[in-house]
Amino acid sequence: MKINRIQYLFHWLILIYFPVAVFSQSPEFTIQDVKFESQGITLAGSILKPKNPFAAVVIVHGSDPVKREMEFAKRLAKKGIAVLTYDKRGVGESGGVYVGPSVGTNNIDATNLHLLSQDANAAVNIFRNYLKDKKTPIGLVGFSQAGWIIPIAASKNPEIEFMVLFSCPTITTLEQLRFQFYTNGNINFWKNHTESEAREHTINDPDKYQFAATDPKTSLNAISIPGIWLFGEKDIQIPVKMCIEQLNTFKAQGKPFEYTLFPTLGHNTSSINITEPFDISIQWIRQRTKKSK
Repeated sequence: MKINRIQYLFHWLILIYFPVAVFSQSPEFTIQDVKFESQGITLAGSILKPKNPFAAVVIVHGSDPVKREMEFAKRLAKKGIAVLTYDKRGVGESGGVYVGPSVGTNNIDATNLHLLSQDANAAVNIFRNYLKDKKTPIGLVGFSQAGWIIPIAASKNPEIEFMVLFSCPTITTLEQLRFQFYTNGNINFWKNHTESEAREHTINDPDKYQFAATDPKTSLNAISIPGIWLFGEKDIQIPVKMCIEQLNTFKAQGKPFEYTLFPTLGHNTSSINITEPFDISIQWIRQRTKKSK
């Protein structure tokens, strides 16, 4: 009976002092569920840690109502990168309200993008506490809409040392909407339209919605951390050639920004079935984090 009481007390103490820590383990990494606060709400996520990570990343979502990106996180962890991935606010176990694209613009309103950047920064700050080696460089990895969120977060948080952006825009939110309305989800768009036609519409089309545009160039101008963008040339969500032009301008100014263009790919450059962009991102992180140490 004493043993049972001692065991009961032990488990009770664990629940008091580690209320959000749930561990599981694989041969390559551990998984620990965590919760953290951001702007008055609680976000829920998971930390994946290899034994001796050479870098750490927080995953930043695209525009969809996405839970934690566990499959992508596991791919990173298997390569030696520690990961914090969390359910987007208002999704899964995270509190708050998911602001979606149902009315066309509310999910890329400046207020929401800044709020999501604060969530990413809260994740970075809590992540640092869980890393055994406090010198482990932390970066942000994100998809699509994260192209506006990551630069905002990085411009406000010195803990962020690098950025990896899959199919992420470097143009304004209004320009992206004009392009997206023009392509209209047509997977054969680039078979029937030229780059100059797409550019003309992106620059000059009347806006269907009126709101203050977010320009990522403002935040990108304010930061000097290295970043890599991975683009698919057949993308019909963002005008890739225009985005690359912006990056080339930054590169000419000495910004440590790089990109890789994949001629046969579209918007989805991070799929588990597409290995080259992912492999290049891992190689780039390894090289860049070596230089920073």
